[in-house]
Amino acid sequence: MSTPTSLPGMRHLLADDDLTQAEQTEVLDLAERLRTDPYATRPLAGPRSVAVIFDKPTLRTQASFSAGIAELGGFPMMVDGRLAAIGKRETIPDVARVLGRQTAAIVWRTFAQDDLATMAAYAGVPVVNALTDDYHPCQILADLQTLRQHGRPLPGLTFAYVGDGANNMAASYLLGGVTAGMHVRVGAPEGFHPSPALVERAQALAATTGGSVTVTDSPAEAVAGADAVATDTWVSMGQEDDGLDRESAFAAYQVDDALLGHADGDALFLHCLPAYRGKEVSAEVLEGPRSVVWDEAENRRHAQKAVLAFLLERSGLVGPSGLLAVGDEAAPVAGTA
Repeated sequence: MSTPTSLPGMRHLLADDDLTQAEQTEVLDLAERLRTDPYATRPLAGPRSVAVIFDKPTLRTQASFSAGIAELGGFPMMVDGRLAAIGKRETIPDVARVLGRQTAAIVWRTFAQDDLATMAAYAGVPVVNALTDDYHPCQILADLQTLRQHGRPLPGLTFAYVGDGANNMAASYLLGGVTAGMHVRVGAPEGFHPSPALVERAQALAATTGGSVTVTDSPAEAVAGADAVATDTWVSMGQEDDGLDRESAFAAYQVDDALLGHADGDALFLHCLPAYRGKEVSAEVLEGPRSVVWDEAENRRHAQKAVLAFLLERSGLVGPSGLLAVGDEAAPVAGTA
């Protein structure tokens, strides 16, 4: 049996609650700094490589990680999951130990959360969840950064998500949102609620941060007085052929002007994209003055750069002297802040 090679103190971002409230704030502060000064820190200068693996379709994730890794001074090593056939052609532990010796970090967009955890156990470098069936933590960090960018302090903010409450975005909004001290509401039809175990996990976390969790069948109740409203596609990747009639179930949960009218007058609208106008959101809302979806898409780059820099530093791969560890030696990193 293979033996895990993850080093003591190695940090990963596999789910939103891998960051404490203070750590999340630290990452968001750095993300905002990197939005205004893209080259403020370059811990990957050399360049060091970061493996970026895709098993699912991608646009924003590939574009933002590619650009962000380059701005950190590194090289984005794109790995086509279909060609690598991770877990089929080679075991995940074998792949992890190969890539871990070639790269400073691994970013993986895949299906099973357990596979991502196995990668982290064997890689010996930080592993970042670029989306799994369970969570999408990088997107939530970008959303939180977007709210702050538009002058919305996170602690105490009321955040409403409507649509499929059983998908990865709902899970990450619950965990990431309450980590930030927000009051997170999920409006979803019966049969599409977050799991009781996830809700309990989020409630326990909220008790330590000042946040709260509400799950309701009523979209109007979820949105009432909210400071921000978000939705997601009704059919997540991999659900296309599951036989469920989502359009009938979710028709009342479309974010249109009428539903958004229940929110605060200055409420912002968020969507992780891709968006399907006329389904989960009306064209008027998506293109309207409350929509900040394009800022969200840009902020993926800044938030992910901050995550990589944070994980490298906290894992001891970037030292206080600005050195990036390479095996038993260390290579100087220019411009590390």
